[in-house]
Amino acid sequence: MRSIWNGAISFGLVSIPIKLVNATESHSISFRQIHVNDGGRVRYRKVCELDGEEVPSAEIGKGYEEADGSIVPITDEDLAQLPLATAKTIEIMSFVPAEEIDPLQMDAAYYLAANGATAAKPYTLLREALKRSRKVAIAKYALRGRERLGMLRVVDDVIAMHGLLWPDEIRAPEGVAPEADVTVRDAELDLADALMATLGDVEMASLHDDYREAVEALIVAKSGGAFEPTESVVEPAGGQVIDLMAALEKSVRAAKASRGEADGGGGAGADGEGEVEVEGKAEAEVTPIRRKARAGGGTGTGTGAAAPKAVGGKKSTAASAKKTAASAATKKKTTTAVAGGKSAAGKSTSRTAKTAAKSTAKTAAAKKAGAAAAAKKTATPRKRTSA
Repeated sequence: MRSIWNGAISFGLVSIPIKLVNATESHSISFRQIHVNDGGRVRYRKVCELDGEEVPSAEIGKGYEEADGSIVPITDEDLAQLPLATAKTIEIMSFVPAEEIDPLQMDAAYYLAANGATAAKPYTLLREALKRSRKVAIAKYALRGRERLGMLRVVDDVIAMHGLLWPDEIRAPEGVAPEADVTVRDAELDLADALMATLGDVEMASLHDDYREAVEALIVAKSGGAFEPTESVVEPAGGQVIDLMAALEKSVRAAKASRGEADGGGGAGADGEGEVEVEGKAEAEVTPIRRKARAGGGTGTGTGAAAPKAVGGKKSTAASAKKTAASAATKKKTTTAVAGGKSAAGKSTSRTAKTAAKSTAKTAAAKKAGAAAAAKKTATPRKRTSA
């Protein structure tokens, strides 16, 4: 990788020659400005205001405009002669825990490469010291005509430096927070925690720029002449939240479904399973209430129809008798069909069972007759009326 700055890291009395290399790159698609009528390229030309001629880049320098409009020329040599230790040096000022750095201050990122064989030992020393202390180094350096603030940390086996904004460059968030007094319930926080737990695990390497890929496909299609514009349907986002709890529950279920996880049959609570209680009531799917069927066989709403209410004992007895007869007929047909397919051994077993059944029936009848006779003998004799 090409270096953009050469200098040294000042670490107390230790000086480490280094090269500054960009740690990031932009993959954004660049567009050119064209004339819509004929497709001609529109260019910006740098023209001198005094003679009206176009000036090449090699003849363009820097200058400071004063209040009266006059220009004070400033050259690179002038900037190099400034009495600043950070002109060619990354001067480490202190070591602090990484959590003390506000992410709002983060700016461009660079890799610091050891410049030469003699820089390998002090470079490794600083890297290992940062690793063991679990701290980051705060440093000052000058780049592109201005002094900047930086943070040095270890990435794999390399020292990386993040440019930091100065503290007075961070704007206070005045008037940004909601002005209304809003109360958040514990049940809502539980659902939010469940949603965070479901969406929290992601491989950063799997994330990519879908918009850039779509633009690249569009360019390929238009350059090949096979592009057919279609009207895209974009669902409206945002809007007023009517039921926050329902929205959270739906989000948790959708997140679990996208990951192929089971929902558990109810809303997700703090542990991601079971139902969520809201003010003592469980949030669950609504099941329609069954309505009673009308007399006369009408069916109600719900998952199934209620049995018709019987009117009068005779109708109920008749219906029961019909049902019993139909059931017996069905059993008889089933028994006949099964018996028809049995082997000879099965037929023999059936005849044995029938014989045993008849014998049992005769025995029961005999017992019944004996009991009736005994009851008749013990009955009190009827008194005769005298003539």
